[in-house]
Amino acid sequence: MTRLNQLSSQLGRKDEAPNIELAEQLVKYEDLEGINEVIQNLHNPDKKIQQDCMKVVYEIGKRNPHLIQHETETFLSFLKSRNNRMVWGAMTALSTVTPLSSSLMMNHLRTIFTAIQTGSVITVDKGIFTLATLASVNESNNRKIFPFLLNHLETCRPKEVPQHAESTMRAVTEENVTAFLTVLKKREPYLTPPQLKRIKRIYKTFETKDGKEEG
Repeated sequence: MTRLNQLSSQLGRKDEAPNIELAEQLVKYEDLEGINEVIQNLHNPDKKIQQDCMKVVYEIGKRNPHLIQHETETFLSFLKSRNNRMVWGAMTALSTVTPLSSSLMMNHLRTIFTAIQTGSVITVDKGIFTLATLASVNESNNRKIFPFLLNHLETCRPKEVPQHAESTMRAVTEENVTAFLTVLKKREPYLTPPQLKRIKRIYKTFETKDGKEEG
């Protein structure tokens, strides 16, 4: 039986529960045939099926990224899609496989940058997380990516600063920590009290790491 029959849209459902259940089933049984069918239908002419399949794919990635790692190039290609839901879904999928596919993703860094610069809120949120994870893999990646992350923190909307700073933390090193904290200090006047509270938690994290008080 085709797995497509289990998708939300094919069941007449408007919620994502069937898609999540299908992902869980495919992961539980490591159903490679089923996973391949879902991935092939990312290109289905029916947009609802496309979008359901993308949801299934990134839910698989959250549970076992090894099962979708081989489709990293497919996800990268969808960052150029005109369908916004497919773009942020692809970025979400990429965020799950980054540690496994870092070399390949570095070859498409410009595509990821562009998707973040032109994408929706979810694309940006998942994109910054993905880039920070990619930057944390090694020093070479970090040198190429961290300036982009810093520039983003300097220019993004104030309400985005806490979440994106928290994502960026995984890419902070002894070499770039001062620049990171300096940017956050610059954004402080534009933050609400709850937002500022989250930033101060970040400061405390680095105080704990180096045993020094951040001014």
